[in-house]
Amino acid sequence: MTADLLIQRARLRGQGDDLFDITVEQSRIASILPAAAGPAAAGTVIDAAGGLVTESFANPHLHLCKVYTLAKMDEAALRDYHGQQMGKAMTAIELAAAVKEQYAEEWILENVRRALREAARYGNTHIRAFADVDSKARLEGVKALLRAREEFRGVVELQVAAFAQDGIVREPGTAELLREAMRLGADVVGGIPWIEYTDADVAEHVRVVFDIAQEFDADVSMLVDDAGDPGLRSLELMAVEAIRRGWQGRVLAHHARAMALYPQPYFQKLVALLRQARLGVVSDPHTGPLHARVQELLAEGVLVCLGQDDISDAYYPYGRNNMLEVAFLASHLLWMTTAADMETLYDMVTTRAAAAMGLHDFALQPGAPANLVVLDAPNVLEALRHHAAPAYVVSHGQVVDVQR
Repeated sequence: MTADLLIQRARLRGQGDDLFDITVEQSRIASILPAAAGPAAAGTVIDAAGGLVTESFANPHLHLCKVYTLAKMDEAALRDYHGQQMGKAMTAIELAAAVKEQYAEEWILENVRRALREAARYGNTHIRAFADVDSKARLEGVKALLRAREEFRGVVELQVAAFAQDGIVREPGTAELLREAMRLGADVVGGIPWIEYTDADVAEHVRVVFDIAQEFDADVSMLVDDAGDPGLRSLELMAVEAIRRGWQGRVLAHHARAMALYPQPYFQKLVALLRQARLGVVSDPHTGPLHARVQELLAEGVLVCLGQDDISDAYYPYGRNNMLEVAFLASHLLWMTTAADMETLYDMVTTRAAAAMGLHDFALQPGAPANLVVLDAPNVLEALRHHAAPAYVVSHGQVVDVQR
């Protein structure tokens, strides 16, 4: 028997020092057998040499239309977003919007290509990518991301989220631009309800996003309560609307930083709603001084994962689409440093992140799509310690050329 791809002498998570051979046929994992028990020949053979082999990485939150735009900005937005316990987060977003006056599909696309080449290099094969949609950005970012989605198909898979970054009620015309973005081919409807000025407008923002999602049978991603204000409650509204609309399991919340300041009784009520809505939460603790209550959400059985969020834009100066780096930073910021914590963090940038994106067959098991990384590290501890690029990246059963 000859396989399309054979990965020899691989270590697997939870299997100690035992070595395995993994075969891939027709873009799917065909077998996982003790080393030397698999086929002796294949179209392509990789020697993992005792390195850890796992699912590839997934990033459920990246503002891809904004990557590498920090050079076009001053640092005023950065200071406001990171300062004063995020009390000026709304001001930061308003300042950051200035770059969109320069938006043009072609230069955005060049930046996006650079970021996606980095993603491929670091084994980040699936990304939920946000593109701002408003009177300034128009549809330039959406068009660039849709082109990149086709260019990188089979290497880095993009879910394009049309995102109302500057609001819907406070930004007239955005609702129709969102619909136009969905007609062009965007995959996800994105919102940011807390940015509106009044509670009534926050509720209207949530309603409009779900209206459009139902119209196009699309999933929902919303950035919620992303400021140091314990009075922000848009995550609750989002969960309730998901339940009312029958959209359970199709809704993803991002940030929820105000959760850090919620009183415990309200937090417990919120957790019950999240579980009922089957609503996942993406946390990006490295990009702001507050973050969702990750450990408590995990303990309560809520789906929680990690995202890159930004790459060198008005909100965060670093980033390279390296999800191991994101998990390494989270280990420090969340004080998740035990062996069990590290395994959870690894899940939060692989299987949990994929589940949050609706990729439910994202697993290292026979029959699953072959999206894999072969690491130079023998275990999760060493993988996090060095957060280096994988030795090999396999996307849809094909070894990716990760040369720059």
